[in-house]
Amino acid sequence: MEQLDEQERAGARDDGAAEGVPRQRYDEAAHRAPGAAEIYLEVQRSPAFQEVRRRYRRFAFPASAAFLLWYLAYVVAATAVPGLMARPVAGAVNVAMIAGLGQFLTTFLLTWAYARHARLRRDRAALELRWDTQEMTRGAGQW
Repeated sequence: MEQLDEQERAGARDDGAAEGVPRQRYDEAAHRAPGAAEIYLEVQRSPAFQEVRRRYRRFAFPASAAFLLWYLAYVVAATAVPGLMARPVAGAVNVAMIAGLGQFLTTFLLTWAYARHARLRRDRAALELRWDTQEMTRGAGQW
């Protein structure tokens, strides 16, 4: 038992280097694979990601603003000019009913336009980014 302790202490002092030759230490931090966080930050800074993001914003912000303005115009008209909204169009159907149904119609049209825009302008690029990111992160964190 004492002999084993002496060998362990001797091993602790002996760094395995030959006389006069310094032992090179493996720097784990310099040679480790990047972690998932670093990979995602790298992808976020990539031109491909910025392009997908720009395409999304160029559609989503104007479409959201237009729909919000249309909705607010409906609410303001219903409260500010009730006479106009109560004006009959055909039988019991008045301007307010048509505008209200128009809200539903524009919701469906906007949903269709968003899905079409995504399919034609963003989905392929986003899918490629996703696959590339998954490839990069496959080995991350396994060091």
